[in-house]
Amino acid sequence: MENTDDVENTDDVENAGGASAGGAVGLAELAADAWRLTDGGVPRAVLGIAGPPGTGKSTLARALADRIGEGAAYLPLDGFHLSNGQLARLGLTARKGSEPSFDVAGYVALLRRVLDDPGHDIYVPDYDRTLNEPIAARHLVAPGARLVITEGNYLACDLPGWREARALMGECWYLDSPGEVRQQRLSERQLAGGRTPEQAAEWLATNDGPNGELVETSRRRCGRIVSTIGMDMFN
Repeated sequence: MENTDDVENTDDVENAGGASAGGAVGLAELAADAWRLTDGGVPRAVLGIAGPPGTGKSTLARALADRIGEGAAYLPLDGFHLSNGQLARLGLTARKGSEPSFDVAGYVALLRRVLDDPGHDIYVPDYDRTLNEPIAARHLVAPGARLVITEGNYLACDLPGWREARALMGECWYLDSPGEVRQQRLSERQLAGGRTPEQAAEWLATNDGPNGELVETSRRRCGRIVSTIGMDMFN
């Protein structure tokens, strides 16, 4: 059963720009706006959340899906990371997480299936930060899910494959976060993964940094900018 008491009561939502009359946007408001994509009798809609590494895209997407309840499902782009073996074959080991290190064609195919086949269980891969590998079927898009929330760095990029992905989304929001906050999160992520402080700094400079710069060029292709400043789930 959908948590429609909070999601469908949209009278208090002020605008599509990311702030309410009281200041910072709240989770309930964002969930209400996301749920509006299912208006008009469509069987299912997709909301994309793009943004540079470390902005908190997965945190927001999961929080929105939890807030909405059974009416929503979570579909992370990270499940379409190429395996470490494929990255080695392609010479991309040092660029893991970059745009060419994802199976964008597979991602687009799953988005299409999500929209075209709302009557069956659809299993969704994820990325496991303990194994440092993608894994199959961690998430489920059940027939009752009318809104699928997908998130990832490159969803709005004007590049082959990603254009097709963007066209399948009812809306794509851009999640913004202060640079120093992103840097701290990314550094902590690399340290938790076993890198030394020097290795973590090198990774941010040569990989996460350039990846973020590419993603920032896609900001203009998103219909809404959402800031994490003051957002309740990030406090």
